[in-house]
Amino acid sequence: MKLLLKFNLMFVLVFGLGLIATGYAARQFLRNNARERVLQEARLMMETTASTRTYTAKQIKPLLTPREKQENTFFPQTVPAYSAGQIFGYLHSKFPDYTYKEATLNPTNLVNRATDWETDVVESFRNDRKRQEIIGERDTPTGRTLFLAKPMKATPPCLECHSTPAAAPPAMIRSYGSNNGFGWKVDEIIAAQIVTVPMSVPTQIADRAFADLMLWLAAISVISLILLNLALIVTVIQPVSRMAAAADAISKGNLEIVEVPVKGKDEIAVLADSFNRLTRSLSKAMKMLEE
Repeated sequence: MKLLLKFNLMFVLVFGLGLIATGYAARQFLRNNARERVLQEARLMMETTASTRTYTAKQIKPLLTPREKQENTFFPQTVPAYSAGQIFGYLHSKFPDYTYKEATLNPTNLVNRATDWETDVVESFRNDRKRQEIIGERDTPTGRTLFLAKPMKATPPCLECHSTPAAAPPAMIRSYGSNNGFGWKVDEIIAAQIVTVPMSVPTQIADRAFADLMLWLAAISVISLILLNLALIVTVIQPVSRMAAAADAISKGNLEIVEVPVKGKDEIAVLADSFNRLTRSLSKAMKMLEE
């Protein structure tokens, strides 16, 4: 087997093992990174809806409340939860994989009633009031999903509509009834903001990045292999080939050969210099025998 082929086999083995190890570590890193990226986007969406709720409570509601009393009607735009849902609806058109819900244990609008697993999330916040965030995964009929949840507390303005049916605006009672959404207490955790996204989203992001990374690594490995071959040919293969050709000629009785060039002070250069001395000594010895 040619010396260059042996070196190439070793290079391919080393590069191959390196790519496998790098690929394994990179895949895990990219998946974790993609998961965190998705969670950051979910947090941003939550903060957007929370800001919308604050804006509605402080600026929209004071403007519309007098009109509600004057017209004896109810504007859902005065409800922070309604505004948050509407804003997220617009976000959903840009981020269709994300869903948002203010899962409430005792909601006025039954659309917001917490499901079994959402109730467990809210209860977790109620049992540990220092906990400010829950990140989890769950299986659904459409596949595994990732969710981010934050607690929601009842504030004094909330009690204007959610303390007792008698204190609530009559127009709201006509719209939603008097059986749900009452009995809230200040600072009680009554709901959780929950953003849900399929696990396929971060997985796809990570897989695309992984494919690009491995493509680049493979290209770099091929280029590196070519450069290593060129360097190997110039520094090792050519000098060794010249010495092998010279040794073959000497073995056939040809002592009038050109000396192997000596360049540098590495092991190949030392070997070439030693080979030249051996050739000269052998040539002198043969001449002495002939005389």
